Amino acid sequence: MKIYETERLVLRQIDKTFVEEVLAYYQRNKDFLAEWEVQRPSDFYTLEVQENNITKDLESYNEGNSFKLWIFKKADQGYARVIGCISFSVIVRGILQSCILGYKIDKDEINQGFITEALEKAIKVVFEDFGLNRIEAPIIPRNKGSIQVVKKLGFEYEGLSRKMMKVNGVWEDHMRWAVVNE
Repeated sequence: MKIYETERLVLRQIDKTFVEEVLAYYQRNKDFLAEWEVQRPSDFYTLEVQENNITKDLESYNEGNSFKLWIFKKADQGYARVIGCISFSVIVRGILQSCILGYKIDKDEINQGFITEALEKAIKVVFEDFGLNRIEAPIIPRNKGSIQVVKKLGFEYEGLSRKMMKVNGVWEDHMRWAVVNE
């Protein structure tokens, strides 16, 4: 399992032993995340589904298709509480060497710089250790906080993709932000 540290955070891959922490995160943030994510079936909020999702994440990583890191605060003394996650998905090798970035943070941890700190480290890892050249972050135009985060991290606006993803039951336009490995 990959583990990385920043000044205030631990970013790590997880296995099924973290299923209760992941479920607690999603239960705590169910309403907060609903505006930004796919509609979740009711069984999403069960240990069984979360365990299956963790297994799928590790399989996808082993196949070279994605890389997911869960975020924990060092101040919490261990791994008792997930405060978010970062995913690099749709990893394409060959002449592209690119991926799609997704991230989320706990409703009680916003506006404290945690997601920016975590992303700064994770992006460095993906560029240096994975050798990727480009990371794209699709963001719903009304998500001003997320736009501020990617701007701070050097992402540049590249355009709008109409009705790119179905979010909370609605096909949403997404702004395409990208950063390249200099």
